[in-house]
Amino acid sequence: MSPPRPLLRPVLAALALGVLGAALLAPSESATASASASAPAPASRAASAVPEPDTGASGKPFTGTTANGQVRGYVDAHSHLMSYEGFGGSLMCGKPFDEGGVAAALTDCPDHEPYGLPAWFENFTRKGVPVGTHDTKGWPTFKDWPANDSFTHQQTYYKWVERSWRAGQRVLVNQLVANRTLCEIYPLKKNSCDEMDTIRLQAQRTRELQDYVDRQNGGPGKGWFRIVGGPDEARKVIEAGKLAVVLGIETSEPFGCRQVLGAPQCGKEQIDKGLDEVKKLGVSSMFLCHKFDNALCGVRYDQGTTGVIMNLGNFVGSGRFWQAETCTGAAHDNPIQPAGALGDLLAGPLRDLRLAGITLPIYPSAPHCNVNGLTDLGAYALQGMVKRKMIVELDHMSVKAVDQSLGLLEKAKYSGVMSSHSWTDQNYMRRIYGLGGMVNAYGSAADSFVAEWRETKKLRDDRFVFGYGYGLDANGMGPLPAPRKGNAGNKLAYPYTSPIDPGVTLDRQRTGQRTWDLNTDGVANYGLVPDWIADMRNIAGREITDDMARGAEAYLEMWSRART
Repeated sequence: MSPPRPLLRPVLAALALGVLGAALLAPSESATASASASAPAPASRAASAVPEPDTGASGKPFTGTTANGQVRGYVDAHSHLMSYEGFGGSLMCGKPFDEGGVAAALTDCPDHEPYGLPAWFENFTRKGVPVGTHDTKGWPTFKDWPANDSFTHQQTYYKWVERSWRAGQRVLVNQLVANRTLCEIYPLKKNSCDEMDTIRLQAQRTRELQDYVDRQNGGPGKGWFRIVGGPDEARKVIEAGKLAVVLGIETSEPFGCRQVLGAPQCGKEQIDKGLDEVKKLGVSSMFLCHKFDNALCGVRYDQGTTGVIMNLGNFVGSGRFWQAETCTGAAHDNPIQPAGALGDLLAGPLRDLRLAGITLPIYPSAPHCNVNGLTDLGAYALQGMVKRKMIVELDHMSVKAVDQSLGLLEKAKYSGVMSSHSWTDQNYMRRIYGLGGMVNAYGSAADSFVAEWRETKKLRDDRFVFGYGYGLDANGMGPLPAPRKGNAGNKLAYPYTSPIDPGVTLDRQRTGQRTWDLNTDGVANYGLVPDWIADMRNIAGREITDDMARGAEAYLEMWSRART
């Protein structure tokens, strides 16, 4: 599989710059004040005189089903529409909607002025150094952002998402996301760092977006953006030609289940209470761990320099570094550093120190496996998700935790399981498919995505409908798909007919004074997803777009099996 770059993978490398950022930004007392999840909705303003961007899509989106009774449409199983409220609410610039319209929504962060000079976080993640400049104007010129490699600027303005829906998207899993450690380290914040507070606030904002879209389309229930709580409701929404929005959770300490020096900071009663609460919020899909080991499971490491900084974050959050041994099986986690001869020599003493509760960031030779798998509390939480008919997300779990989780799911014959964005060892794909689960790939350049689709398709289980989707990780502080290299001989030609809905034609996506072109800009914002899929058709033919068009049906059937 191509190397995935999911949420926080490049960003948490900036943890090492926290002291520098605090000095550069020097937040005021009011800027660091914490707000609760009951924060009010964005202030209502008079309707903007600035017209909303045109989607560049013409034709009526299809409704109903195919001749064999299946819904048709493609799936994004992993994006973050409301992450601007995460990490303290001041890290990401712009919003997916605003009562004041596009000019109010698509603005840069105030602390990026002047000229992007103080934007150390953006500079580091985009350029590799904490110093640099960018045009901060935003609407209407958008000289420097959004761009496929700009991680701190809004990528999912609702009109861009609408363009993708019009082209044939029918499922979007909006992952509510939080990370307490990053929130506490980043010096500017206006929201609580409590991860559950953040989840509540982002769920609230998602419903506000649904109401906002309704108002643009004639009133309650009239809009194309529909939050759904189950597969039957989702099927009705899709048959009506609308976008089914599923709420998921990707957070490092669900229900406060962190660990400190190996001691869990939650219990079964807290887990049950948390699961019941998120179900009431409308959440249907969930990760048990993300980026850092917690009281529920060990994680699949990041690697390279990013992994070193992530390991530091694991220590800051839990008082322990990641713990790894050399794997003996086919599946393994990503390699971490420093590793090799010294780690091999000290393997025995390091193991003894771990048993005494002492960890050091020194590791034996790769391949590496996290010694931490699914804890007893993690197994209890997973079984609680099964009991509540929730979709289990395996990405970010260590291979030990994935193996244990699949064992429990296989025993329960539970189909509600998926890998949504290329963060699970490929050795487990057959078991996921064998349960009737679903595998989607992280969004990458068209040729890279096609290559991953070809390899993954070989592992499918023909007892179940095969559909393929993507996890774009939009607003996840990772890169969106870049332009396909060497595309001069077969560029995507505009305008083009949607490969998913032949009744819709799309031209270049324009917002304000800026017009984007996939061939040179890649997926600069969510509105270029249809162009990216059309480019896949250029290089792989109809087979891949037919598989993606079956994505919605495959997702709904997986979800329905989990509800029986």
